Amino acid sequence: MNAKKSHIIQFSKMHGCGNDYIYVNTMQYKVPSPSATAILISDRHKGIGSDGLVLIGKSPIPEADYSMRIFNADGSEAMMCGNASRCIGKYLYERGLTQQKEIRLLTLSGIKTLWLNVVSETVETVTVDMLEPKLQDEQQYIPSQDLIRGTFVSMGNPHYVIFTDNVDQVGDIGPLLEHHPSFPQRCNIEFANINADGFIRTRVWERGSGITQACGTGACATAVAAFVTGKAGRKSTIVMDGGTLSIEWRETDQHVYMTGPASFVFEGEIEID
Repeated sequence: MNAKKSHIIQFSKMHGCGNDYIYVNTMQYKVPSPSATAILISDRHKGIGSDGLVLIGKSPIPEADYSMRIFNADGSEAMMCGNASRCIGKYLYERGLTQQKEIRLLTLSGIKTLWLNVVSETVETVTVDMLEPKLQDEQQYIPSQDLIRGTFVSMGNPHYVIFTDNVDQVGDIGPLLEHHPSFPQRCNIEFANINADGFIRTRVWERGSGITQACGTGACATAVAAFVTGKAGRKSTIVMDGGTLSIEWRETDQHVYMTGPASFVFEGEIEID
């Protein structure tokens, strides 16, 4: 039998409000087994340490400029990640792959438009058109009587938002709800509370990754849930463990717009099969 050949790839570790991923430019480096690679590198004791793996590529269709694939820490492929999309905008611009300040990014949940706020050639923040939310999705949400009361919102991926005085129960209840029978494809779970300043304090259990410092789609889902339940207006400030995101659910087009920072952590290389 022939032994598997390994090869070296270069990567960037980036984070958006503490939601950290390993980014690989697949226009330069091939990742033949992304699920296995995500599990390998995400381990915070035996790997690099991250919430998952993000692959940046050239779009296969003319309607978009670049593509994103994202794999969670458990190897499962995610539909979309708002924090990762902002990081990709910063990566593409600051690594000289594009001079565009408006980028169309192909994801498994559609094409997202990114607007880069550039100051002295540094991308300070990125605004992402997260498209229109769905409040019902029969394929991803089947309500049952024993489910804790919350609001289901699909941002291209499923979220269940629970408003509570105890957002710290995320670690105990999050994993149970992720696998609840009401969610055939599993679910991201948000615990949120409107604080005295009108900000929305939110903690997230992400399917496939567990507790994360932030979740862009989760922030959007929380803002939508807050509006439809009468707890907030169409503009919200979402305070997560790793940072703050500004969310607007515009009445004009019913799209959700997310604005927040993105940061490089470090560069490196790793040997993979």
